Amino acid sequence: MPTTLTLPPIIITGAGASENVGEQTKQLGATSALIVTDPGIAKIGYADQIAQNLQDAGIASSCFSDVTPDPTLQNVRDGLKQYTDETCDVIVSIGGGSAIDCGKGIAMKLTNDGDFADYMGVDKIPNPGAPLIAIPTTGGTGSEVSKVTVITDTERNVKMMLSSACLLAHVALVDPLLSLTTPPHLTAAVGVDALTHAIEAYISKRAQPITDAFALKAIEMISGSLRQAWADGENIPARTDMMIGASIAGMAFSNSSVALVHGMSRPIGAYFHIHHGLSNSVLLRDVMEFSVVGAPARFADIAWAMGEPIDGLSPMEQADTAVSAVERLVTDIQMPRLGEIGIDREKFEEVIEQMAADAIASGSPANNPRQATVEDIVALYRQCF
Repeated sequence: MPTTLTLPPIIITGAGASENVGEQTKQLGATSALIVTDPGIAKIGYADQIAQNLQDAGIASSCFSDVTPDPTLQNVRDGLKQYTDETCDVIVSIGGGSAIDCGKGIAMKLTNDGDFADYMGVDKIPNPGAPLIAIPTTGGTGSEVSKVTVITDTERNVKMMLSSACLLAHVALVDPLLSLTTPPHLTAAVGVDALTHAIEAYISKRAQPITDAFALKAIEMISGSLRQAWADGENIPARTDMMIGASIAGMAFSNSSVALVHGMSRPIGAYFHIHHGLSNSVLLRDVMEFSVVGAPARFADIAWAMGEPIDGLSPMEQADTAVSAVERLVTDIQMPRLGEIGIDREKFEEVIEQMAADAIASGSPANNPRQATVEDIVALYRQCF
């Protein structure tokens, strides 16, 4: 059966990659950019650096810096209005996954009418979005190279996942120097998010040979550098491996899909407004343990990619080694359990059945090597807590 691989046309990686933004904007034929970012990135000055680079290339710019964590429909609407009011013709998103996802949402709505919810799901978007350049500042989501965006409808408490080649950035600039200011707790959360992307891409029922190669390389790079990047934020080799590894993981999952962890993670974010990377990290260990029996050979490959000694072990022992390796990694970087991140247990129990239903409705759990019922997911939520 034929498979499809979709990636941005241009991906530039390495220290200083973001300095290509002016030239790449000119190559797109644009004259006025909307810079989409969040207040933290704007405060650090990265958005100003991008604006200066654009100016040096003769490109005007306006900055929309109100993107919230887990970007909302209102963020998209506000950015869309500023793009139109300032007569922009290209979007430059700089920041974590939230800023890039918001930029994708704005770009998509510029060329597609109707309600945003009309495009939820896979391949529901008819028209390519407006020109978009994506510049990540964390080694995490891989949104700069993926065809996925997640926008939160705060009125319905739903994280809307859209997946379409029409959402791809025209250019991705992956510059590890922009990640040096990421604090340890965020480095840990987005790093485990990236590792989750790679692991789920590899065990997904929709995996394909090319995404397998991407996923295993991403697992190797991320697991080999996350501890060092967390311990010393100015470790440029570790930051480089994390940034590029996260992008490779984005290429993998965007073309093979995520699975049960992400299906369970989105409702936690929607109901309790927990950072996406953190909500993935508190689930990963237990969901891997639940899933391993469904694809032991694949989990053994994950252990091998993480550099674990598996020679002489039985197939299931090799597979279980992947779970224990991830357990050690998340412990080493001090990731909490679900019950330790400020979620009220009583409120959690009130919505747990609905969260499980929402998880299955998202479609991601269907890609898991071991299928999970609503009851399984409820039990896993409680186990993770």
